[in-house]
Amino acid sequence: MGSKIVFSFTGLFVCSAALAQPIDTKGNDSYLAKFNPSPAPAAKKQLLRKDDRLAICGDSITEQKMYSRIMETYLTVCQPELNVSVRQYGWSGEQTPGFLARMTNDCLRFHPTVATTCYGMNDHHYRAFEDSIGQAYASNTTAIVEAFENHGTRVVLGSAGCVGKRPSWVGDPNATKDDLNLNLCRLRNIDVDIAKKEKVTFADVFWPMLTAEHFAIQSYGTNYAVPGKDGVHPGWAGHVVMAYAFLHAFDMDGNLGTFKVDLKSGKAEVSKGHEVVSSKDGEVTITSHRYPFCTGEGDVTKDDNVLSGTKLIPFNQELNRMMLVVKHAKAKSYLVTWGAETRCFSGDQLEKGINLAAEFARNPFLENFKKVDEAVAAKQGYETKQIKQTFRSTEARKDMEAVVTQTEKERDPLVAAIKEAFVPVTHTIKIVAQ
Repeated sequence: MGSKIVFSFTGLFVCSAALAQPIDTKGNDSYLAKFNPSPAPAAKKQLLRKDDRLAICGDSITEQKMYSRIMETYLTVCQPELNVSVRQYGWSGEQTPGFLARMTNDCLRFHPTVATTCYGMNDHHYRAFEDSIGQAYASNTTAIVEAFENHGTRVVLGSAGCVGKRPSWVGDPNATKDDLNLNLCRLRNIDVDIAKKEKVTFADVFWPMLTAEHFAIQSYGTNYAVPGKDGVHPGWAGHVVMAYAFLHAFDMDGNLGTFKVDLKSGKAEVSKGHEVVSSKDGEVTITSHRYPFCTGEGDVTKDDNVLSGTKLIPFNQELNRMMLVVKHAKAKSYLVTWGAETRCFSGDQLEKGINLAAEFARNPFLENFKKVDEAVAAKQGYETKQIKQTFRSTEARKDMEAVVTQTEKERDPLVAAIKEAFVPVTHTIKIVAQ
């Protein structure tokens, strides 16, 4: 998989497009009817706390450093007041007993206050469900949850996603794609039971991915693969769905900013995290200390970009709202310019409020956002090397604590680079009647 979020820069003037629709539930769809996902427990309100230390744990899908990168970048620029620090612990091919065996050495030593887990893909052994598979998964997952809880770590127990086809390494040559997904759904339901029993938060990755895959194929064709081209490892669109599942479980407040402009008085008001620099004649300049999550542009019919992923789930509606509300918008339509883009909206739309984050892909935050995101990618890349290589080196076997100290010194500048990249952005919104 590529290491860069895909952005493109085409088209500077378009009229407003429809927002993504929420994921469809089972309804009367004949394909989805064969699955029986257990009702998920209600999410805990505002799970994250100021100065939390978040551990993102999982197998090769986590080691792709894509959904984990989306999550860390989102928390950094969209929720900066929380000051959450993040580490990712993805390990290719890992099953729950593998993480259970290494979690003390690799993860708990850094005292996470919150941890997300995403296992089950390898635990289901790429075959039809058997009781022995469910029993082993339940036992090891419970042990992981309890180990975290014993160390004062709040747990977000994430299910595995779905498969899009029988992967080349499938364990059972007779197992169909549906057999594999029915197995993964059973493991998802085991996660639900454990979450209820242990009173921890559950993040549903399986059902959003399965439904997104199903309906995306109907809209975009069979080349669109939410779970990835190999059937298991998603591209950017699929990882957006995964990140959404965990951020949704965090119960994030997606109100990133509201800008109110009064065309009659010429005055403007902004919410916390933003400051009005000037406002006159429908033109307002603002300095923002919080960014929207920038999707960039891309072909929404392809699964290789972030923008497309946000169309599969209510990402912008729930997590990414930077609203412009215009009072006394008496004209029939207006041109709104924000950065390099100009878009057309009716007066009624502006009176009700438009989501700038959803409507303007090429917005004034994009370049700064990319710098933060690239710094996050560099840090998470180092974390894979730190855990998988250096912590398993000859030097570590001789003196683990010295290796931890040295690698943390090497990681510190990468952490600092994220903070240095996240700077206030001054931007201007122009509103002109047509």
